[in-house]
Amino acid sequence: MKRVAILYGGISAEREVSLSSGQQVIMALAQAGYDVQPVEVGSDLGALIGALAHKPDVVFNALHGRFGEDGVIQGVLDWLDIPYTHSPARASALAMDKAASRAVFAAAGLPVADGRVIDIAELETHDPLPGTYVIKPLNEGSSVGVEILHEGGNRRAEIFRNWSFGSQALVESFVPGRELTVGVLGDRPLSVTEISAAHAFYDYESKYAEGGSTHVIPARIHPDTHEKALHLALAAHRALGCRGATRADFRYDDTQGEPGKLFLLEVNTQPGLTPTSLLPEQAAFCGIEFPALCAWMVENAACRA
Repeated sequence: MKRVAILYGGISAEREVSLSSGQQVIMALAQAGYDVQPVEVGSDLGALIGALAHKPDVVFNALHGRFGEDGVIQGVLDWLDIPYTHSPARASALAMDKAASRAVFAAAGLPVADGRVIDIAELETHDPLPGTYVIKPLNEGSSVGVEILHEGGNRRAEIFRNWSFGSQALVESFVPGRELTVGVLGDRPLSVTEISAAHAFYDYESKYAEGGSTHVIPARIHPDTHEKALHLALAAHRALGCRGATRADFRYDDTQGEPGKLFLLEVNTQPGLTPTSLLPEQAAFCGIEFPALCAWMVENAACRA
């Protein structure tokens, strides 16, 4: 019986999400017949390494956010020579760094919104982009810290004063239209989901609160757009050097009619595995139940890619 250590919790702003993902994975892998070892991760790296001293066959990485999906824990596991789920260290670091991933996407010819990296102090004095724009921390996930600033609004100085995500940020022109997402397993894009958030956009609460969003799968979009979204998600997965499971998020501007324009926002290398998460929903739509999805990740784990 394969011994699987499940890492969950962590020390990022997404700890609660990771705890939820981890609990779901623990139950699923036990149901699938694995010998599971839950490892709730805290701030003590030595304790984490000690918990892995028995060298499990595989580590299931259910961590989210900084130190869990930015290449840090992946590097530790490479050092320990323990195979782990999801993407390797370099791909994880690239995907988590929004400026770096934008550069990779642009170099690969993938469509991204107009934008640039700014010093956060710019917000105190002027708008860094014309019209409505989005400001994002460079190294957070789950929409933590994301703000939409509407043309003519007066929230710039307030956001600057309360900013706690470093001295820089990514600003991008706001793309009107719809929110779409595509899960990828290895070389297989799954389906396209349209997300309708209960709030102004698909923020943290919309992602994880019960009733925070509604999901339509498959998305009711033009067939050409559906196929293009699948193609772009797989292309982004490959451009970053990902493996295992990822999820690509898009804005779809159909305000002038269909087929509209797709804009790639980001690739999530550690998609949520909570009861409200999108990747398990897409997998189930494709006939892959949750225990089988988690088992697929375990069986496709690798090390030192």
